[in-house]
Amino acid sequence: MKILITGGCGFIGTNTALYFAEKGHKVIVMDNLSRKGSEINAELLKRNKKIFFKCADIESDFDSLMFFIDDIDVVIHAAAQVAVTSSVTDPVSDFEINSKGTLNILEAARKAIKKPIVIFTSTNKVYGEMKDVELTEEENRYTYKDKHFGIPEEQNLDFHSPYGCSKGCADQYVRDYYRIYGLPTIVFRQSCIYGLHQFGIVDQGWVSFLTMSALFDKPIIIFGDGKQVRDVLFMDDLSRAFEKAILFINKTKGRIYNIGGGPENTISVIELISILSEILGKKIDPTFADWRSGDQKVYISDIRKAEKEFSWKPEASFKDGFDLMLEWIRQNEKILKEFI
Repeated sequence: MKILITGGCGFIGTNTALYFAEKGHKVIVMDNLSRKGSEINAELLKRNKKIFFKCADIESDFDSLMFFIDDIDVVIHAAAQVAVTSSVTDPVSDFEINSKGTLNILEAARKAIKKPIVIFTSTNKVYGEMKDVELTEEENRYTYKDKHFGIPEEQNLDFHSPYGCSKGCADQYVRDYYRIYGLPTIVFRQSCIYGLHQFGIVDQGWVSFLTMSALFDKPIIIFGDGKQVRDVLFMDDLSRAFEKAILFINKTKGRIYNIGGGPENTISVIELISILSEILGKKIDPTFADWRSGDQKVYISDIRKAEKEFSWKPEASFKDGFDLMLEWIRQNEKILKEFI
């Protein structure tokens, strides 16, 4: 199988490329190397003989897209502008990358001789703040009052922030290219993914970012009260989800799935701070700032649809995944300190 991964030198792209190359597939990664850390991942990928690297912009280099997609079986579209704060500062660039870039991928796939499977890495942010979902406040976290399995795919969309709008626009284009053109597309609305080769920043990759900040004695700012909860998924499990969705394409094409750790893998910000304090043997004193606009107090994925339709569910517990991530951070401490 030949697989094209856009944003292939980012966190998700790098791990996915390595996963499929190890399985014996030919992988092409496309990335413009604009994000800090991507050039380090690019050097790692270039050492693998089954991975070919192409430096290109998906929103401006349509010819390169057409050249590669014409002979591709699967496109995993992970290229994106990933930060809410950056989208607020520069909504035009955010739109160009997330919305126009995705449309270019879909158009190239539609015009290809061999129509590839297209998997889009969307986000839980398409559901917005979800003010209609009732919450209960506990000592260290918020919880859903009634949604014991988490948020299902039927939850109303309510794009909030330019980032939510650009990803939501792309999300719906991907879905519609199946309905209108018959292109075999799949949307993954992903929760918080963490793991190796992740250069976390303050508003994206928070598990990685807080872990590095605590380990390297950097100041930690918590936006809100720290009781906000997310379901977290180890990156290897996301790679398996891509693989499973491809294998079950007769069932998964045209479908949307919430992909995350689910109710069994949830953590709040202050719970993670407590875990880090215990593991690292140091007192961590974060400072607190105002809530960020549109921040969800709780987001937990209902992942039952993915389990039912393509036999996927997380295998790594948060403890096991976190231990592997922490080990990788320690092994790469010299490099990672430059990114915090």
